[in-house]
Amino acid sequence: MIRQYELVERVKAYDPGADEDLLNRAYVFAMKAHGSQTRANGDPYFSHPIEVAGILTGMRLDVSTIVTALLHDVIEDTDTTLEEIDRRFGKEVARLVDGVTKLSRIELQSDHTKQAENFRKLVLAMSDDIRVLLVKLADRLHNMRTLRFISNPTKRTRIAKETMDIYAPLAERIGIHEIKDELEDLAFAELHPEARESIIKRLAFLSEQGGGVVPRVLRELEAVLTEQGVAASISGRQKSAFSIWRKMQRKNVAFEQLSDIMAFRVQVTSVEDCYRTLGIIHASYPVVPGRFKDYISTPKPNGYRSLHTGVIGPQRQRIEMQIRTTEMDEVAELGVAAHWQYKQGSQSRDGRQYRWLRELLDILEHAAGPEEFLEHTKLAMFQDQVFCFTPKGDVIALPRGATVIDFAYAVHSQIGDKCVGARINGRIARIGQVLQNGDQVEVLTSKTQTPNPAWEDIAVTGKVKARIRRFVRQQQRTQYITLGREILQKAFRQEGVAFAEKALEPVLKIFKSEKLDDLYASVGEGLYTGREVLHQAVPHTRPTNRTPVGDGSDVVVPLARARAKQEKDKNRIPISGLIPGMAIHYARCCHPLPGDRIVGIVTTGKGVTIHTIDCPTLEQFHDTPERWLDVGWTEHGASDQPIGRLSVVVQNEPGSMGSLCTVIGQNRGNISNLKITNRQMDFFEILVDVQVDDVRHLTNIIAALRATPAITSVDRARG
Repeated sequence: MIRQYELVERVKAYDPGADEDLLNRAYVFAMKAHGSQTRANGDPYFSHPIEVAGILTGMRLDVSTIVTALLHDVIEDTDTTLEEIDRRFGKEVARLVDGVTKLSRIELQSDHTKQAENFRKLVLAMSDDIRVLLVKLADRLHNMRTLRFISNPTKRTRIAKETMDIYAPLAERIGIHEIKDELEDLAFAELHPEARESIIKRLAFLSEQGGGVVPRVLRELEAVLTEQGVAASISGRQKSAFSIWRKMQRKNVAFEQLSDIMAFRVQVTSVEDCYRTLGIIHASYPVVPGRFKDYISTPKPNGYRSLHTGVIGPQRQRIEMQIRTTEMDEVAELGVAAHWQYKQGSQSRDGRQYRWLRELLDILEHAAGPEEFLEHTKLAMFQDQVFCFTPKGDVIALPRGATVIDFAYAVHSQIGDKCVGARINGRIARIGQVLQNGDQVEVLTSKTQTPNPAWEDIAVTGKVKARIRRFVRQQQRTQYITLGREILQKAFRQEGVAFAEKALEPVLKIFKSEKLDDLYASVGEGLYTGREVLHQAVPHTRPTNRTPVGDGSDVVVPLARARAKQEKDKNRIPISGLIPGMAIHYARCCHPLPGDRIVGIVTTGKGVTIHTIDCPTLEQFHDTPERWLDVGWTEHGASDQPIGRLSVVVQNEPGSMGSLCTVIGQNRGNISNLKITNRQMDFFEILVDVQVDDVRHLTNIIAALRATPAITSVDRARG
């Protein structure tokens, strides 16, 4: 355990003007506050905050951060209050301690929910001051160093998995690779002890067999660079057990198939020397294709800068090389702590480096709950980067596998909302096109475009997925409210009662609604029928032989009468084609089109499904007439171009499929899907989904196809 004077000396070594009195008072206060408390290994509890403070002195952090580390557990684990911290140590320390304080007192439904909620609050705290995260990482690092003393194996596994899923990626995101590597190794030792032990033994065997390969490679590299007049410091090491295991998992290869388990780092004095050294290395040794990465001209989001390359180096060893300046190396190891601004009294921050934090806050704003936030945040933190460029030359860093829609939202949320495609390196590309390193992307937009729920399956970044989900939820609610109001107005008209919102207010509690929009949404969602609400709001409309709510006995329209020819009347609920999966959606069994006679079926929790009046599926709802709605098309038909399905028999001869597609295209139809259902010697049976305007448009296409010699028969398909 670090003694009081040792801690003060460590801080004074890099900050001679540090407040020695403040450090001493915090050290003594922490010892007294924790008193006789002990840790799982039997050590006094106050040894933990002191060791956390010691870790942070290694990052040369300011006095306020060191004091925060000493006090970070006193509020949770002792009787000390935040007001007392404020009074004794000042507002800055109190604010930091409050941000770091563990949130275990919050009682939530499950461990997973608790973890997600704690992480959500951590992100909020560190967005205000990144030092909160630095203290939290040091706290987690010391806890992981002593993890083996926890007797409960389930708890050890949970802590190790949380470290691997959240804290190691966070350390990487702010560039503190030294902490990230140790956290990963400690978690790896707990989660996969046998795999780690096996890899360590193999590495030891290779070192023994190689007879000091690393020193020989170092000597030869130094000689090559010295001969060319480059002053450099070179170091070599084997990759960590976890990084080797991760590569084995990702590439699905055995240990023996990995040939780049050695990494060498070259430190020079200037950026010019970095590129000069790279040229010398490439001129002296064969280059491994695809291994060169320039993080100097395009730094990583956490500020990491370096040149990476792979060569068949000295001793015919395949090695990875990192070339950087001394300053770059310091930032690579200590991240934000390497160029901390607080001790100069400035809180200026590199916008690129903190962009990821703004994206986490954006995910937080759009996520439905803490668990969804945690899910999307893991996506945001876990993946390797690709670097793409805007037409103006700005660099956009995205996760590997990111698509055009991810890029559009990375440029700006409003551009993402309106995206319809892109030009990638001058060529038109669809929204789902996967981006590659170095692509120049020009986003194409349309004023009429809105986010599509299908984008969630295309997007890779958590920010985009969260925004799309929020949009879908908002659109669903808006449409449920509109539909519910229409259903209630129709129910009032059928009973000859004037519709008045004031009449509904007294029954809100009965239907578990706080306001009218909540009631409308519940009706639109199918949780209650319009008649149920009417009978509660206007009691004299209740049939004498019915119970009031939820009896399911409201007779609306018998099936036979529903299929009888109907005249358009004022009782019909107008509909238009909405975004798929919203309050109103079209049945796939009959593919109704504007112009078809239609009926709506209320599905609990899903809104209304529109069927054609002669759809065979309606037989299933014969015994539940209360779920039927009389609906009709609006004058504008469908806002999304609807799909008509055709069953086509085509002759099996050259050019037949071409004729089918040509005729559909000439008649302004767009094939969205095509499936061969039966393949015979003389003919093919095909189902074709065609985007059309309305039923008349589809009828014209059918007539044109029937007049085509290569088409044997064509009919509108069902099912």
